[in-house]
Amino acid sequence: MAALTRGATGAPTPARPRLRHNDDVSDGGRGGRAIEPAPSLRHDVEPTAERLAEASEVFGLLSDRTRLHLLWVLARQDADVTTLADTVGASRTSVSQHLAKLRLAGLVEAHREGRRVRYTLVGGHLRRLLLEALGHADHVVTGEPHHV
Repeated sequence: MAALTRGATGAPTPARPRLRHNDDVSDGGRGGRAIEPAPSLRHDVEPTAERLAEASEVFGLLSDRTRLHLLWVLARQDADVTTLADTVGASRTSVSQHLAKLRLAGLVEAHREGRRVRYTLVGGHLRRLLLEALGHADHVVTGEPHHV
């Protein structure tokens, strides 16, 4: 039986699976053990409701043009609020509010440097997701055929 942890609501939830050793994987007869990714790390396994909800939340955050633009800038370089506001053409207040949502969702991190706070994009998955979404938009806008 899977171990349970307590979620944000206090309700029991299954613990996240860890990488595990699998003795059944062939290693060319050397008698060693290969590491097989846990089901949560494989993309050919149907996602759980929890993973679908998390992905849906990420897409919801990406559905705002200003947040999408902020993330695109942060995918290229770390930046502070003033730089981001100037780049995306929004007020510092608006940018700060968007960054707060992105930070609470774990999509960006804030790093204090003296009196300034610089923001950075968290992880390569989000960077690749942004680039794929914008690549798709390029095809739609330009009329170029999609990749096979």
